[in-house]
Amino acid sequence: MGINRRTVLARFIALAFTAVSVGLSGCSAPGPLNLVPAPAPARNEILWDRYGVPHIYGRDANAVFYGYGYAQAQSHADEILRLYGEARGRGAEYWGAKFEDTAVWLIKNDVPARSQRWYDAQEPGFKSKLDAFAKGLNDYAAAHPEAIAPDVRVVLPVSGVDVVAHAHRLMNYIYVASPNVGGEGDAPEPASLPTAAAADPGYTGEDGSNTWAVAGTKTASGRTMLLQNPHLSWNTNFFTYYEAHLVAPDFELYGATQIGLPVVRFAFNQQMGISNTVNGMVGATHYKLTLKEGGYVFDGAVRPFTVQTAHYRLRQADGSLVDKDLTIQSTVHGPVFNRPDGTVTALRVAGLDRPGMLHQYFDMVTAKNYAAFNAAMQRLQVPTFNISYADRDGNIEYIFNGIAPRRSRGDHAYWRGLVPGDTSATLWTEVHPYKDLPRVTNPPAGFVQNTNDPPWFPSWPTTIQADDYPAYLAPRTPESMRAQNALKMMAENDRLTLDRFVELKLSTRSLLADRTLPDLLVAATRVNQAAPEAELQAAIGLLSAWDHDYTKDNRAGLLFEEWAKLFAGPGFTGVANYAVPFDAARATSTPTGIKDPVAAVQMLRTAIASTRAKYGALDRVFGEVSRFKLGDVDLPGDGHVGGLGPFRVLTWGPLDASGHRHPQHGETWMGLIEFTTPVKAYGLMSYGNARQPGSPHRSDQLGLLSRHEFRELWLQRAQVEANTEEKTALLP
Repeated sequence: MGINRRTVLARFIALAFTAVSVGLSGCSAPGPLNLVPAPAPARNEILWDRYGVPHIYGRDANAVFYGYGYAQAQSHADEILRLYGEARGRGAEYWGAKFEDTAVWLIKNDVPARSQRWYDAQEPGFKSKLDAFAKGLNDYAAAHPEAIAPDVRVVLPVSGVDVVAHAHRLMNYIYVASPNVGGEGDAPEPASLPTAAAADPGYTGEDGSNTWAVAGTKTASGRTMLLQNPHLSWNTNFFTYYEAHLVAPDFELYGATQIGLPVVRFAFNQQMGISNTVNGMVGATHYKLTLKEGGYVFDGAVRPFTVQTAHYRLRQADGSLVDKDLTIQSTVHGPVFNRPDGTVTALRVAGLDRPGMLHQYFDMVTAKNYAAFNAAMQRLQVPTFNISYADRDGNIEYIFNGIAPRRSRGDHAYWRGLVPGDTSATLWTEVHPYKDLPRVTNPPAGFVQNTNDPPWFPSWPTTIQADDYPAYLAPRTPESMRAQNALKMMAENDRLTLDRFVELKLSTRSLLADRTLPDLLVAATRVNQAAPEAELQAAIGLLSAWDHDYTKDNRAGLLFEEWAKLFAGPGFTGVANYAVPFDAARATSTPTGIKDPVAAVQMLRTAIASTRAKYGALDRVFGEVSRFKLGDVDLPGDGHVGGLGPFRVLTWGPLDASGHRHPQHGETWMGLIEFTTPVKAYGLMSYGNARQPGSPHRSDQLGLLSRHEFRELWLQRAQVEANTEEKTALLP
């Protein structure tokens, strides 16, 4: 049964283990609590709960990694094997021309060969964990060959090198250096690539994430809280999240990560938890080359390209294979790419000398205290992402994490674009140490947050100044409406209960409507009184009655959406039409108002016409048009893109032939954690926890999403056993 925001606390009180829970009266500065350690697992096994979540118990760490690989194969084998095959640079060999661009992109960037070097460089104990994860995948496939799609069986067996290669590709060559931005290589689901989207100056991270970490000084229980809430694509395989519970004698992890990864990135346990948000750090540079005499110009001289030849195979439609040569030219910057417009560029990516990303993540999420977490972070192996941290000792932290090149000039926009490659003045060779990165620990306001916006407002009032950091580190742009809503809700709510925390997480309120609709209605009413217009009068009545929430049953949201696209642009990020511009000193209340009321009313007339044309009526119910649909499950949806201000983010796709639209990005994994004893946690994997054909867990949580309900996350062994639908005994 799902949990909604009105019943969270009542259900908590009913839990069998509340006898050992702390009281809800709270205290202003709770100290560490002595936890009774859970008994070490007696056997290696997976208990699958009724939502398809694997609870993996192992008598040692390697057994847990093995079980995690086995579980991911049971839930997502086809997609993982395809991703691993692509990361090898052999997608064209396995599956033909559709994957040729991917293979070329990865081979030219040396990903397959570097992955072998990175695997070899792993600390032996962690290398054995990677091998165990791969063995789990292989053993599932061997035990269930009928469950594996015939076209991906060619990838088997996989190895620890494949695990590293997939992680390397995902982190360094999708998040940091997207093929979309590079101008060559594949571009699957281009709208879903955060780096490509971030290259657009108007981008506000609608396919990114939300996070809050709240100190006990702001909670009713006196205990810290954490929100994990990524928003990535519902369709792109490498962004698909997977929920799991891992229990070993010396660590416990619960949370979600992208499929194919052996570590849980959005993780928590009885002591601490972390969340991630895409931060748009410019870790890759695209240099525009000046060609001359068969080489390239650099510091006034012509240099020859470094040239090497690689090879790959291309499967033809008849199944035969063709061997293809690939000439790779490189400069002092990196490998050379030819853009469709004829521009020749070289790509330089930070962090290619740092093979320890997976190991660092594992040490971060198994840290026993803040000092251990901080020590892991200082290794600076994770190439990007804001990281938010919370623990039961009362610590909260926000870090603008990433491997940031140290540059000599220019701002963020300059380094996002094509940079002159004919001079050593723009060639960076060093990166910033961890101490240089924006970071806020235990701020006076008692919370940190991020919604993919720049790092200048992690709390409110802010404790960080953009002028203290290089201009190229992050843009100095206005906070998005979603970020402002996140700040406002935290700043305006003290003595937070978990029930209220859930309610705020589910907010569908349009802050853009709060800022503009009062002025629009005054202007439209004035115009209508002077010369009555039936359509304008209908719109005024509809918008006046709206509470500014994008609920599934609202009737004004579609009309306001059409108007807001004209007022603030397609991404709802334009600020030119506001009467009061953004002011960093008033970052939770500006921009606001309407600069040109006459123009705004004309926009409303245009929006009336487009709303009727698109939806057949001015007042269509939002959830009739916007649907949560997977397979045979088809339910009314709510929420909207963050540019409009909702914290419940859904990016709705175009209308289909039936006049409906469906999520492209948005509420994927949601975890809400309170560090009581034991931890209280609720969550949801909106699109289900398995995509293997025939799985019942592809859409079994969609109803909870539509009803604003969350699942209790079962952490105690007795809870897991009471909700187990399947058991898998693992190798001893």
